[in-house]
Amino acid sequence: MNDYLRFGTAGLLALLVAMLGWTLWLRWRQAQHTASLQRLLDLADRLEADLKTCRAGLQQAHAVISLNPDLPAASEQDARHAIDAGLRALLQQRLWIRDRAGHASRLELDRAARSMRDTRDRLQPLLQALTKAQHDLDSAMSEHIRREPDT
Repeated sequence: MNDYLRFGTAGLLALLVAMLGWTLWLRWRQAQHTASLQRLLDLADRLEADLKTCRAGLQQAHAVISLNPDLPAASEQDARHAIDAGLRALLQQRLWIRDRAGHASRLELDRAARSMRDTRDRLQPLLQALTKAQHDLDSAMSEHIRREPDT
């Protein structure tokens, strides 16, 4: 009887250790899923901020350019449409996050995050070019204003 008790105790102990391991694995997996979701949400926020910065820069540049009637303004409208399309696509992504992220696999979340990261990477040179163009426009307008009283 003593051997049966030891065997039963060892089996019960093994079962408890297995259950503890399974619980820890599930918690680790949930933590990984939560971290992936948080990265995705952070990327969405950063992408939205980048798009809004780009839109504000375009509006500011357009305001400066509109002071000179000799410069074309058609490209500003195209750029505005591109920014709006980016914001609409981001809204679709946020809706996907809201509706599906709780049930999505970590792979799906990481794929969505990679897509946003790629979009941000493509947007960064454009933001830098816009910042430089804005600086150049500001400099040109300042120079023009300084020269105006001389003429």
